[in-house]
Amino acid sequence: MASSRSSIAQLRRRQIPSWWQDAKLGIFVQWSPASVPAFAPREDDYSGQLIKGQSDAFAYSPYVEWYENSLRFDHSPVSAFHREHFGDLPYSAFAKTFEESMASWNPTAWASSFAATGARYVVLMTKHHDGYCLWPTEIENPHRPGWHSSRDVVGELAEAVRNEGMRFGIYYSGGLDWTFCDDTIGTPGDMIAAVPRGSYAEYAEAQVRELIDRYQPSVLWNDITWPSDGPALWKLFEDYYATVPDGVVNDRWMPWSPVMGLSHNTLGRKLIERFISQQTAASGGLIPPKPPYFDYRTPEYMTFPDVQRTPFECIRGIDNSFGYNAASAPEDFLSREALLWLLSDITAKGGNLLLSVGPRGVDGQISEEQQARLDWLAEWAPTIEQALQGTRPWVAAGDLTPEGTPIRYTTRGQKVFALLQSPGPKVTLSALSATSATAVELLGGDAVPWESSDSGIVVHLSERDDHDQPVVIEIHNAAARHTAK
Repeated sequence: MASSRSSIAQLRRRQIPSWWQDAKLGIFVQWSPASVPAFAPREDDYSGQLIKGQSDAFAYSPYVEWYENSLRFDHSPVSAFHREHFGDLPYSAFAKTFEESMASWNPTAWASSFAATGARYVVLMTKHHDGYCLWPTEIENPHRPGWHSSRDVVGELAEAVRNEGMRFGIYYSGGLDWTFCDDTIGTPGDMIAAVPRGSYAEYAEAQVRELIDRYQPSVLWNDITWPSDGPALWKLFEDYYATVPDGVVNDRWMPWSPVMGLSHNTLGRKLIERFISQQTAASGGLIPPKPPYFDYRTPEYMTFPDVQRTPFECIRGIDNSFGYNAASAPEDFLSREALLWLLSDITAKGGNLLLSVGPRGVDGQISEEQQARLDWLAEWAPTIEQALQGTRPWVAAGDLTPEGTPIRYTTRGQKVFALLQSPGPKVTLSALSATSATAVELLGGDAVPWESSDSGIVVHLSERDDHDQPVVIEIHNAAARHTAK
């Protein structure tokens, strides 16, 4: 016990590396056999279902990668879709088509497209809940032998990503593996009860160690929970940091404890579900509970209302699914304005955006709808880089100008960057006060008329055509007037 306390204390003395805090944007890649049927219902209020405590909430998961679980509900939209298009074909049969699609997969093209967005790191889903591995693992699955790709997707993408100057990380589902436990999951309590026990903890640790040794990932991104106890996990972290000294781990590493075992009885499961429902309602969305050790938080399809002292990474897909959903309609995708403002908002609050891309499972290509969003980021990246990457939150995330324009702030040195969403011809920066040394310009150095007033710094903007991307004003040597919200 004393050794365990010493280990966790030593881990907590670590500081998150500056490369991660500087990055602001990462790309999440979700590609698996579930990308072949590529179907999930178009739900847009997943957290609302969890808050209500629906007994079959996961039957309506908008995430394509939950296809195999949704298929276990006879009444689910996925089951209806599967019966119509695939009859009684088992989920495992999709692996053949998926592996054949790898013949046309080009990791260099993916990496080039990701780098153009200004992303500084890429996290690949190496194994999701279906247990399928995207590398030729030597840790054989005892329940489904050969359940992995023969092509080393992890290794090839890692090389391509690093050749573009980005960091490479891995996602691994340590909490669920449906080849070890295929219990139907309808509620969060069911999910905790479905965390495999027995030999699975040894299997999962061996695979993660294999991934660390082979690929030295800069990000170790676990999901759901971790199947072994704390001391074994702290040792895994220590060995990881010894291999990758500037690596980071996310917050979904809650080690197995007797409390989780309560999910195996009805009362305990209800208590767990009530706790998760209340937590989701209180936070306004899906935020994992804090484990004893982590480097950063991972809110899902949501962000925080203000600046956070704890590093965080908002995760979401380009539409309502992390993986490719062929059923998504145009209105399900982030608009240009929403995407660019989302990145601005998260950066101003001290976080990163990990934006998920779901390539198709039949040819390994990125759909036109998703590629369009990557292209929007790429078009904006050269303009906005100075105001986002390498910056830190200002004294406040932002506010609403007197004219009604949403504004977000970032800072670097003596500069404050004001990012404005669809501003009019006049903008009052009421949180800032001019000094004798103050200078104001558009990002990039173009002059802009401005004056100091009792209300703050007043900036006059000319007409522009690109109303769907933020305007950035660079302010030198100004003072904070008051704390904005």
